Amino acid sequence: MVWPRFSWVVKGKAGVPVELGLRVCVLEDQHRFILHHEVMEKQTDDKVAVSMVEKSQATFPSLRAVSFDHGFHSRSNRETLEERLDLVALPKKGRHSAADRERKTEPGFVQARRKHSAVESAINGLENFGLDLCPDHGIRGFKRYVALAVLARNIHRLGVVVRERTARAKPRVPEPQKLAA
Repeated sequence: MVWPRFSWVVKGKAGVPVELGLRVCVLEDQHRFILHHEVMEKQTDDKVAVSMVEKSQATFPSLRAVSFDHGFHSRSNRETLEERLDLVALPKKGRHSAADRERKTEPGFVQARRKHSAVESAINGLENFGLDLCPDHGIRGFKRYVALAVLARNIHRLGVVVRERTARAKPRVPEPQKLAA
């Protein structure tokens, strides 16, 4: 039996600064469906950014814009992604040059970064759909469990969209007025 190679994941949050586990990277669309996920075994964020976009574009050719966290930034990532996409919101860590500050204040970049926080709800949704504790053994079991959590999250999201459309389409009938005595 092959066990997954867990590592200490630095969360940077109060209360639980580190956790033992594997990193999972998700790519979400504007409708909050998870398009692609990847379990990162001994990889850092900056090593998976380009491959995530390439794999997602193979399935969804209309993907034209992405927003990433600071950890995904590298000069080669930014240059490669700018060749493939119309808009790349890839903030840089540390000190910013004049060109970096100008790029960071462009309206498209600002708008993409404002919408970026929604991916945190996708990560929380995956934890709610069972990804907080994986009962399967081995790396294959963990990857299978991640895929099932992504499927459950997308089915739940589809249900929310259908329910919202049904609520909007339903004609509202005013309640009968009661006469005061």
